Amino acid sequence: MWLYLAALVGLYYLLRWYRERHVVSQLRDKYVFITGCDSGFGKLLARQLDLRGLRVLAACLTEKGAELLKNQTSDRLETVILDVTKTESIAAATQWVKEHTGDRGLWGLVNNAGISVPVAPNEWLTKQDFMNVLNVNLLGVIEVTVSLLPLVRKARGRVVNVASVLGRVSLFGGGYCISKYGVEAFSDSLRREVSHFGVKVAIIEPGYFNTAIASTEMISGALQETWDRASPEVKEAYGDKFLASAMKSIGLLKKQCSKDLSLVTDCMEHALTACHPRTRYSAGWDAKFIYLPMSYMPTFLSDALISWGFAKVL
Repeated sequence: MWLYLAALVGLYYLLRWYRERHVVSQLRDKYVFITGCDSGFGKLLARQLDLRGLRVLAACLTEKGAELLKNQTSDRLETVILDVTKTESIAAATQWVKEHTGDRGLWGLVNNAGISVPVAPNEWLTKQDFMNVLNVNLLGVIEVTVSLLPLVRKARGRVVNVASVLGRVSLFGGGYCISKYGVEAFSDSLRREVSHFGVKVAIIEPGYFNTAIASTEMISGALQETWDRASPEVKEAYGDKFLASAMKSIGLLKKQCSKDLSLVTDCMEHALTACHPRTRYSAGWDAKFIYLPMSYMPTFLSDALISWGFAKVL
């Protein structure tokens, strides 16, 4: 029986591998719009797709980020300044994309822009702390997608949303995990709504990677700031020992982060160029073998594992 089961599993993966090898034709004529191209996954993906010959429309938050990217890519790549928290900026970028793509429409939209801080126990945070993250990571994704969807529909193209393993397992307080759970839900509903238009929606769920939003200095600095403005009652309840333990766990984060960002951008590229993209991509060994299995565990068991992991730091 086990032999038959192993054979069926092997056959499934063989067929999936064969099916996923087929690539969309005429890639050099297809436009892809990517947000968050100043650094990290967005910057690497823009360079990767440019080398592949696609027409990359890269959105950066800063002029400096846009200039650096243009210096590292071909003349085909075009950049635009975009702040995903501002409706007028999104409207201007949408018009810019429309002018560039013309009647072809937009083949790919990659919602990659994101921030992570502040990360802290929920009780330490204000409503504005949550909103600052949600405005970028969730509401920005929604507004950019809704604005550009007519162009994607015209091309019968792809929407690729960057979520996280923390959209499956919530490890800490603050807006980040909440926003990534929201991206998962938005992507699921969108996928079902636009499938009959020929539009495909893929979700990227990276583990821990060495990018700007995983900077231990930035995360620990934001944690210290939230602690400094916390009420005396909160400080008394949690104590300095809790803060020290949290700082120690953040310090260990750098060792867990993979430096190979191509593990993520290869998933993004496949979602954009494969005839049969996956619905979800788990990028990184920690995503595949720790957080993804943990997301399917009974709640009491995942809670126990997370508590045990944090207790080791104490």
